[in-house]
Amino acid sequence: MVELTKLNGETIIINALQIEYVELIPESKIIMMNGKFHIVSENKDEVQRKVLDFLRSFHKGTEGEA
Repeated sequence: MVELTKLNGETIIINALQIEYVELIPESKIIMMNGKFHIVSENKDEVQRKVLDFLRSFHKGTEGEA
């Protein structure tokens, strides 16, 4: 899960595995696999870092499982 901030300051936590793509409008618009989207204040580098951190931790947690 990734914690991001909506433009109104509200914190949201989204499932990074469900992100389809990110548009820069210039804010970051996170489009989910179900077609819904979230506009957040984090820039593309912050979003990318948070998603990669999550994916690394997710992968680390599954190492050694059969």
